[in-house]
Formats: sequence, C-alpha cells, structure tokens
Amino acid sequence: MANAPKIAFGPATPGKAVGTLVVFCDEALKFGPLAVRMLGEVAAVVTRAAKAERFTGKSGTTLELLIPQGLKADRLVVIGAGRTTDLKRQDLVNLGGAAMGKLPKAGDAVVVADLPAASKGAGPSGHQAADLGQGLMLRAYAFDRYKTKRKPDELPSGTRNVTIVTDDVGTARKAFAEREAIAEGVLMARDLVNEPPNVLYPEEFARRTLALKKTGCAVEILNMAALKKLGMGALLGVGQGSARESRVVVMRWNGGKKGEAPVAFIGKGVCFDTGGISIKPAAGMEDMKGDMAGAACVVGLMQALAARKAKVNAVGVIGLVENMPDGNAQRPGDIVKSMSGQTIEIINTDAEGRLVLGDVLWYTKEKFKPKFMVNLATLTGAILVALGHEYAGLFSNNDELSERLTKSGEATGETVWRMPLGPAYDKMIDSKFADMKNTGGSRYGGAITAAQFLQRFVDKTPWAHLDIAGTGMDSRQNEINKSWASGWGVRLLDRLVADYYEG
Repeated sequence: MANAPKIAFGPATPGKAVGTLVVFCDEALKFGPLAVRMLGEVAAVVTRAAKAERFTGKSGTTLELLIPQGLKADRLVVIGAGRTTDLKRQDLVNLGGAAMGKLPKAGDAVVVADLPAASKGAGPSGHQAADLGQGLMLRAYAFDRYKTKRKPDELPSGTRNVTIVTDDVGTARKAFAEREAIAEGVLMARDLVNEPPNVLYPEEFARRTLALKKTGCAVEILNMAALKKLGMGALLGVGQGSARESRVVVMRWNGGKKGEAPVAFIGKGVCFDTGGISIKPAAGMEDMKGDMAGAACVVGLMQALAARKAKVNAVGVIGLVENMPDGNAQRPGDIVKSMSGQTIEIINTDAEGRLVLGDVLWYTKEKFKPKFMVNLATLTGAILVALGHEYAGLFSNNDELSERLTKSGEATGETVWRMPLGPAYDKMIDSKFADMKNTGGSRYGGAITAAQFLQRFVDKTPWAHLDIAGTGMDSRQNEINKSWASGWGVRLLDRLVADYYEG
C-alpha cells in the first residue's frame, strides 16, 4: 500500500520532539496516566481550550491545538472516547482509525494508547495498543495506483512513522503481529474489489491467489478442462458468454490437527456482471466490478489465517467467472445440469451468482467433508432493500453456526442479521421443466429464494450464506474505511475461527 504508515510501539518519552501527538480522553475530559505524563503542564491548556471550543470528550469528537506552548509537538490532537467504561475491542480499532484520520501524509507521530478507566471489554493495555494499531492500518488504506495526475497537496512528502505509546510494549508488539496479519487480509480483499474489470478477470484473479503460497497456503487452480470434467455445468453456463475463461481456486491452510475436518469458506467471484442476456441498466453498471467481493473476502481470510498461523484446518474455494452477453451466452429458458446432478431452468441470466455458488458448494461438501460451510456473495439487490448497508443478510440451516456468526459480527462491527428460510419459499423455485429454476419468479422475497436455491446444494452440512450486497462494496464509510471496497467479512470470519474453532 502506497505511503502505508510504519507502526512501532514504545514507552512514554515526555519532552521528546514529535510532529503530531494524539491522546484520548473520556467524556469528563479525563486523561489516563500515560497521557498526563506526555502532556505535562499542557494538560491545563487543553482544559481551557476545551472549554472555549465546547469540547467535552464525547465519542468521535476532536480538539486540535497547533504548536501548543510547553509541548515539543507541532500539533496536539485530543480525541474523545466517550464513556470509556463501556469500551470494547472494536471501539479501540475505531479510535485508531480516527487517530489516523488526523495524521498528516508524512512525518513522525505519537499516539498514546491510554484510555482512562477503560473497561475489561477493551482488554489489557498492550492489547488496547495493538487494536489501535490495527485501526491505524485499516484507515490508512487508499487505492490510487491508477492516478497519474495529482495536486501537490495530494502527494506524500515522506514516510509516516507512528509510535504507539503503551506501558506494556512487549505484549503490544506480540498482539499487533496477529492484528497486522488480519488487517493485511482485509487490505488484500479491498485491493481485489477495487481493481478494474479489464485488469482483474477470472484468470488474473486466480493468478493473484498464488501469492498465498508465501504464507504456507496450498493453492490449486482448476481450469476449464477440470471444471468440465467435474461437471460444473451451472458455473460454466454463467461464463460461456465471455471471452475470458472461468476458473475455480482451492486454497488450503492446515494449521490444525492432522486429519481433522476443515472449516470451509466459499466465495462468489463474478469479476464483472453485465447481467448477461438479461442485461442490467447502464446506470451504475460500473459497480459490477465488485460482484466478486465474496471471493475477495475468502482470499483475504485465508491470507489472514495463514499469516497469523491459526490453529485450524481451513479451506477456501472461490468460483471465478465473467457474465457477458455474446452470441454464445446463456439464455433465459436454457436448462443446465449442475455438478450435483440437479437440473436448473434459467429464468433470468442476471441471477448468476447462485449458479456459481451451487456448483462450488457441492464440490466443497463432497471433496472436503467440512465441519461447516460459510459462503459469501454480493447476491441480491433484495437484501439491500431489507437491510440497507448496515447488516449482511444471514441465512442458515444451523442455529449454533448462526449464533456464533452473530456474536462474531457484534465483536468486530461486521454485523449480520438472520433471515428466514422455509418450505413456502422453497416452493417458489420449483420448475415445470427442471428440478428448480434460478429465480422465484417474483420481486418479493428475492434474497430468501436465492438462499433457498443455495440450500439445495449443501445437504445436511452445517451451512450459512452471507448476502453481502450491501456491505461488500460501496457501503457506508466509517472510521476504519474510506475506500469504495470494504474488505467486509475478513475480520468477522477470522473472529469466528479464533473464538470457536481453533485448537
């Protein structure tokens, strides 16, 4: 990442010259002991300035002082943390993002990881510092590699060195190594989603997954011949109108006990979705380069698990296609045969992601016999109507897995909301001519009928489908993401694995 900050950890060094000093306070304008040491007599000046600016330390507010007298810093930034007794780990990550948002594009900065009376939910001080560091990393991300002309104030004039001050440097460094690995997975996913579709097509996407080998992941790329041999007729039907060949990528991380069943993650990777013959309206179609956000998340997750040496066996499988409308494209009315042997009547070629996932879910279930399968897909506009950009839709055949995903979402801020499945919805995808059709034939319950379709390819394997159409890209920007691509799901699923499935 261009101009990524260099993050280090160290003890408090009052009196040392620094470009920008960042401290945190609670809603009563109270500082922690480390911050008090760093501020010295300037704490009284901050109190006076806060009164003049009506700054109270409310969460998300900031107070800035330029060249504060008595402090060897060019700028002092005070960030309100609100009621610190209620802080949780994700709040620390967000505060780190807020701090990065106040740092210049170059120069030295010190962030004091000291929140007064922080709750046990925020963790020990060293872990608080590590969470702040992760927030700094995530917020610093920018995708600007294709910009050739920039204004002078947009150009970095040097490196950004950020020292996070903590009273437990050793713990912070160790904890940050893990947080950094997870953040790098998020940034990898963002990069993939942000890439233009003429650069990132199925074969190129597959090629980039080979970088995971450096972390110890095994990577296998299934080409057209292999997919035909496997009988993935549903997936291949989606890509047959494109000049770009389809691919399936299998990534494996074996960090658990030998022979133990893996946990499995499956991603929809439609590198560009025109809608095919059922073509989409032109307005906004450029956003369909992000229709592979589910696959990007799976790649980023596998990167994170391997980089932090997670004690789990994990498999990630992604289906990579391009949905284009040429003379060989799939038509409404076609019937295709999936790898499972079930036949599918194509009603709308723009309901293509479920066709890709159906074959990949079946392949994963049959080949790896996993403990569970979680798939991610920017699957339906209907989930946006239901949940907007705040939650991903969660559909599942397993209450325990659903509850664990929900708790992991609450812990990371990547929240999910469980939606219903049921026989009445399932009947809506029955076909007169095949085993099923690829849409419910109605604008009502579209996210649910899509999930019912996927459920027909999982049998009794514990399974969850996350519809991330509202969260995977073009989602609400926040303190840790100012990019179009969010990398949503990497931290959620990493937490799921860490809290419930690692040995």
